[in-house]
Amino acid sequence: MRAVLSLAMSTLITLSGMAASVPVIAASMQPSPATATSDVSFKASDGVVIHGRYYRAASPRALIVLFHQAGSSKDEYKTIAPKLAAAGYSALAIDQRSGGELFGPNQTVQALGHSADYLDAKPDLEAALSFARQQKLPIILWGSSYSASLTVVVASEHVNEVSAIAVFSPGEYFDASPSMIRSAAAKVTVPFYVTSANDAREIAAAKAILAASPSKLKVQYVPTTGGVHGSSTLIASRDPQGAEDNWKAILGFLDRLHL
Repeated sequence: MRAVLSLAMSTLITLSGMAASVPVIAASMQPSPATATSDVSFKASDGVVIHGRYYRAASPRALIVLFHQAGSSKDEYKTIAPKLAAAGYSALAIDQRSGGELFGPNQTVQALGHSADYLDAKPDLEAALSFARQQKLPIILWGSSYSASLTVVVASEHVNEVSAIAVFSPGEYFDASPSMIRSAAAKVTVPFYVTSANDAREIAAAKAILAASPSKLKVQYVPTTGGVHGSSTLIASRDPQGAEDNWKAILGFLDRLHL
């Protein structure tokens, strides 16, 4: 059953380790007109074709795999991914099967003819991780809202394949298991960045999830001004007061990884 999600966002907390492995899934890449970007597609374990966009940094330090929030698509990252690439991180943004047109068309949902439940999107994240492994770069998983929670689960199951995770507005969004994300976080030993809306419930949820992790590098960022739900907090048009400080926080965390 779906949880109702809000719009909002994330102070500094502590300090984690590294790790990261998965079966490789065949991928196709179609060059796009935009410089250093390619449209990509690959199959999830159940045969669903996942569509995405790959942003190449000139000399990448790592590959950041970007997962969107509810009702959204890879275009949630159309302004975020280029900034990550400029900072030295290649990025892969995908259209999960649970999504919509909040920021732009979701090709995976369009092909299916409907949006699936949140948990049904887990194979999409795993397929993206398999694609990322083929790029032979350190991998950072990044999730927004419901996919932030799924990112923690996937990272817990593929610890030796992931170098770090960054999650924006995670929560216990899955009614079938009210402590699923905290239980998964207890297995995440890699560097762990978490942020949320400047909202008491979101801050508390993020804190509880991060506290469960045994990581040695754990950071919780809570914005003092602005702040919106999910990765949207990095988009100036969505979070005009807080986007700049949120960028400083996440880029500061990435620098501490020394990749």
